[in-house]
Amino acid sequence: MLRSISAEWLKLRHSRIGLVLGILPVISLLIGCFNYYFNQTALQNGWYSLWTQVSLFYGEFFLPILIAICCAFVCRLEHANHNWNMILASPISITNLFVAKLFTVGMMIFAAQAFFMFMYWSAGQLLSIPGAFPIETVLWSLRGWFASLSIAALQLGVSIRLKSFATPIGISLCAVFLGIGLYVLNLGLLFPYSLLTIGMGVLSQKGLNSMENILFLLMNSFFILLFGTWSISRLKKKDIASS
Repeated sequence: MLRSISAEWLKLRHSRIGLVLGILPVISLLIGCFNYYFNQTALQNGWYSLWTQVSLFYGEFFLPILIAICCAFVCRLEHANHNWNMILASPISITNLFVAKLFTVGMMIFAAQAFFMFMYWSAGQLLSIPGAFPIETVLWSLRGWFASLSIAALQLGVSIRLKSFATPIGISLCAVFLGIGLYVLNLGLLFPYSLLTIGMGVLSQKGLNSMENILFLLMNSFFILLFGTWSISRLKKKDIASS
């Protein structure tokens, strides 16, 4: 397993994925700060008002797209020159291969989340927002990261099956709108993209009670196992279309 993870990190050396991990959070934060700055008369809840603006664009649109990009990126080398055929014929465990890719994507998203939180804090300082930095936002960011693993498990399965780099990203964008609809219908726990909205506190900052937190963790764990099992099973039973 450790060798598989090390191999995934080696593939990222000298790549430009780090630029993407930094640029998308910065763009979403700039848009949110712009909205906050010019609507301060209506947004008077300090740090929490700023969070509603920056997390709306980041959590709802940019983060799901970022997850899809990362998943497509870690599969790009295998899709080149029929490398999937070589990997599936090697003694490497399919389960280890998938888990290593999921772990790699998870660490990249964790780095993006940490950078986003640093930028959020910095923006609050520059805007001279009064009051102490809300620790709840850190918890929302961590919950968002855990929900990201559910989406990553699904997007990895899609990216493994499809050679196209853009198609999985388009699928993710469509799933974002479906997730918003299910959230509005109070069915957010039934879809990974809606779980991201809930976890990040994007549309509601009231927080989750103990039972809701347990359900949130259970449903995310369920989706990670479900999509992971699906992806691994497909890899074991069917050849990859790599031509």
